[in-house]
Amino acid sequence: MRTSSAPGFFTMIEESLAVPFTSAVLGVEVSLVGVDLTEDGRVVARRARGSVRQDIGMLELPLPEFAPEGWQWI
Repeated sequence: MRTSSAPGFFTMIEESLAVPFTSAVLGVEVSLVGVDLTEDGRVVARRARGSVRQDIGMLELPLPEFAPEGWQWI
């Protein structure tokens, strides 16, 4: 039986990461407004640009030049 450590990482990221912060995704500035744990066990970053909201895999999120507090959990 395989177990996932995603819930533990999610908890540490959610409690430690200082949000919101801005980052660039494909050259477009977006705000990271939170994190979530999907039904299939992936940790995702909730990002926003204006009224558009989208999730991105936490490991796919480019960190800004000056990483926010709690970034080490990503």
